[in-house]
Amino acid sequence: MRLIETGLPGLLLIEPKLFRDERGFFLETYSREKFAELGIQADFVQDNHAYSAQACVLRGLHFQNPPFAQAKLVWVVRGRVLDVAVDLRRGSPTFGRSFCVELSAANFMRLFIPRGFAHGYLTLEPDTEFLYKVDAPYAAASDAGIRWNDPDLAVPWPACEPVLSAKDCALPLLKDFSTPFVYEALAAG
Repeated sequence: MRLIETGLPGLLLIEPKLFRDERGFFLETYSREKFAELGIQADFVQDNHAYSAQACVLRGLHFQNPPFAQAKLVWVVRGRVLDVAVDLRRGSPTFGRSFCVELSAANFMRLFIPRGFAHGYLTLEPDTEFLYKVDAPYAAASDAGIRWNDPDLAVPWPACEPVLSAKDCALPLLKDFSTPFVYEALAAG
């Protein structure tokens, strides 16, 4: 596995080692030992699978408030998405900044999103399947988010009319949100 820094502390892009031959391919989607070697300490407790029938389905920007905050490991097994993470950690040198990356079934990339980030994605193709691991179970009372099109975030979403849930349309702007997340500088190793 190869670790790729994103410029936002703790947010990591992971390129798995892919073995291809005439039969197809093989890769490890997750290895606790290898992730620990990369400095990723997450005890994943739940796997989720989302399917979007259409292109331009936008889900996000979501997170769970403490004490049910979640770290996530996300990837795509069919189709393509523009994946977005936004740093919500008060005191972070990158507070309010976003990171965008295309995740696809063809590029096999994974994104590790630590606690304290909002997360969302836009499908770039119909019939897209998105998988993710979380290190805390879903807690409806802690479910939250910020508006996907917040002008202060300036996320470079592709030009399309997004298909959104009513819940996602009603999320607050970052300036109207009091973050419960606090940045803790990563220990130098």
